[in-house]
Amino acid sequence: MDNVWLNYKEALDGVEREIDRGLDSEVRLINETTRYILMSGGKRLRPLLLIISAQMGNVVDQRYLLLGCVVEYIHTATLLHDDVLDHAKNRRGRLAARNLYGNHASILAGDFLYTRAIRHIVTLENVEMNYVLSLTCNKMTEGEAWQLAHTMDFNLTEERYLKIIEYKTASLLSAACKLGGIVSGGSSEETETLSRFGRYLGIAFQIQDDTLDYLADYKRLGKPLGQDIKEGKITLPLIHLIAHCTEQEKEEMLHLIQSSKAKKDITSIIALMEKYGSISYAKKVASDFVTKAQQELNFFKNSTHREALRAVANYAISRDY
Repeated sequence: MDNVWLNYKEALDGVEREIDRGLDSEVRLINETTRYILMSGGKRLRPLLLIISAQMGNVVDQRYLLLGCVVEYIHTATLLHDDVLDHAKNRRGRLAARNLYGNHASILAGDFLYTRAIRHIVTLENVEMNYVLSLTCNKMTEGEAWQLAHTMDFNLTEERYLKIIEYKTASLLSAACKLGGIVSGGSSEETETLSRFGRYLGIAFQIQDDTLDYLADYKRLGKPLGQDIKEGKITLPLIHLIAHCTEQEKEEMLHLIQSSKAKKDITSIIALMEKYGSISYAKKVASDFVTKAQQELNFFKNSTHREALRAVANYAISRDY
């Protein structure tokens, strides 16, 4: 994966310049808040996917750099809003913006990034691009609302969980890939294939994120172990565990989750997950979605760009942060 980042560094640097250029609000607080989170070490995965997808079509249209900025603005806006909703203390290993600038500033900074993304996209005067991004933002909002509605819902099904993460996470990765295809003049069949690749990849990516919540080192992941449970988020490892443990274990576990003790110690829940193979199951589901993503790439002829997308797909489930 390191080689992929390196091979597309020039284009990613171009995206960074677009990102920086757009942070020119007359309001100093907005600039400080947005710069704080945008320069906090994000992976830039969505711009990377857009860049690779565009270059698969031998793109010469430099607008793809601005599109890379657009998808990163939208992603970052969701992070600012999510941290307020989740009362998050940390983001990417340091204080969340809300803890430095306040909830109101974080929400308004997120709104600024959303509207700046819209301003950028309309300058490209492409109806299809406008439609893709407007539909994506709509899905992302619905996904977050669904997740909120299912807070502490121990009856959440795997099917609904997958739909939630498809909307709240995978939709933007899917849009990034599709936009790359559109800007490079790809056919409708090519852009739809890229869209499906991004959707499957995004689902796998979020499942891996949710699984790492029970496994990862804080210094690597940038948030405390078991943060999802503490926020009442029911994710795939927990859904699997609830479906397979005994009634007594289930009652004890749910009592722990609902108590203040869960905020300090979830080791017993992790032990149950190991007992019933819940972590392994979640990893298997993520791997299956990566396989689906890889199969979509068979539509395209062999190239360094196609192999780069394969590497990104593998990275989605091999990473530990």
